[in-house]
Amino acid sequence: MATTTNKTSASASTTRKAGTTTRKRPTASTTTSTQPTTRVLAERAVLVPVGAGLIVRDSVVSNVRNLTSKYTTRTAMERELKRYERRGATARNRFERQVRKTRTRFERDLRQRRKSVERTMKQNRRRLEREVRSVRKDLEKQSGTLTTRVEQLVGEAQGLIS
Repeated sequence: MATTTNKTSASASTTRKAGTTTRKRPTASTTTSTQPTTRVLAERAVLVPVGAGLIVRDSVVSNVRNLTSKYTTRTAMERELKRYERRGATARNRFERQVRKTRTRFERDLRQRRKSVERTMKQNRRRLEREVRSVRKDLEKQSGTLTTRVEQLVGEAQGLIS
């Protein structure tokens, strides 16, 4: 079977070679190549919004069918509403708990920092007062010795003058 295929293709190639060359003639589609492109673009411009609208319609129909099958009775609808309400209340409670926890943590941190600053201020004030007292005592001692020394010099100077 493989040999017959090879013979057929070989004979076809020889007949093509033997035949005369033919020229391609311009056809209507090759001369006006912009017409099909324009037509395709125009069709797309119309079909895209139509297709999008149909997809949206199918989605809406599907959602309505799901809702109507889910809420066939009043009790089923009330049950779903209570479920949503419980879920909302749970989310609200969780959020409030998180807010309280964050506020408590912030206030605790603020108190700790305030106490630390107050403690540092108190230590610095004590240290400064201690230094001022020490400098005052030194100054009083020096002024006392200076006063006595000046009095001695004045007395000696008066003794020399008189």
